[in-house]
Amino acid sequence: MTIRHLRIFVAVYQAENATHAAEELHMTQPAVTRAIQELEQYYGARLFERMYRHLSPTECAKRLYPQAVHLLDSFDRIETGLRNWDSLGLIRVGATVTLGSTVLPGLARQFAQENPGIQLRVTVANGGTLTAALCENRLDLALLESAPSMPDLHTEEIGTDLLCAVMAPDDPLAAGESLTLEQLSAAPLLVREQGSTARAALQSALEARGLPLSIAWESVSTEALLQAAAQGLGVAVLPEARVRGAVASGLVCTRPIQGEALRRHRVAAWHKEKYLSESMQRFLELCRRSR
Repeated sequence: MTIRHLRIFVAVYQAENATHAAEELHMTQPAVTRAIQELEQYYGARLFERMYRHLSPTECAKRLYPQAVHLLDSFDRIETGLRNWDSLGLIRVGATVTLGSTVLPGLARQFAQENPGIQLRVTVANGGTLTAALCENRLDLALLESAPSMPDLHTEEIGTDLLCAVMAPDDPLAAGESLTLEQLSAAPLLVREQGSTARAALQSALEARGLPLSIAWESVSTEALLQAAAQGLGVAVLPEARVRGAVASGLVCTRPIQGEALRRHRVAAWHKEKYLSESMQRFLELCRRSR
């Protein structure tokens, strides 16, 4: 097996199609197919089930894929390291929607001032999308609102984050000083999409009490949930830092959630096999200083 075989395998795995992988690699389709067959013959294991024009990875391929990705990453790091790439490098950083709108912009600005030769390429998405990208080596580092339960990822706490109930100022629930989980469960809830760490934290707290999650609105947009709450359409559970401006303007009000602080530990996460270049370590140090 060679690095070339691994690159072809990863491309086919991601494309699920030999022709598309060949186009991406600037190779002929027969050459790609032959390389996969050589891998299968060498190890005596089927990597893809061939059904019409679709290639479905076998369990063997699924086990090989993350290892292949990180072997290629290590090889590429050696190549770029020998060329002193880190002095004019690139860091692929991910952040959740909340951290991408509150914490990361300041970090990115300060990092750019301290490291003018290094580019930050930023992806803002939900926690599930970011952890998948870390495992597939599409991101180097990610800022998350809670530590993912994935053994392949290393995490380091860089701060805390508090979820609160958000509603219209004239909502009857705003009359109290706080809300119980029972009140939240009975209210029409305005929640983020599946994969969001805020939704996962709320759902976990409700399930621990045997309470259902009654969804009225589901959105990838925190702003959409804020506007819906302001119109009295339900109660949103959002990070306190994300709604301070809306509270100050009188658009919405917030209440703590009784008995459940829903305090999350913000973390920086990266794959355990990821080589942390000097520039990545400098970015992590900046995250530590900002906590």
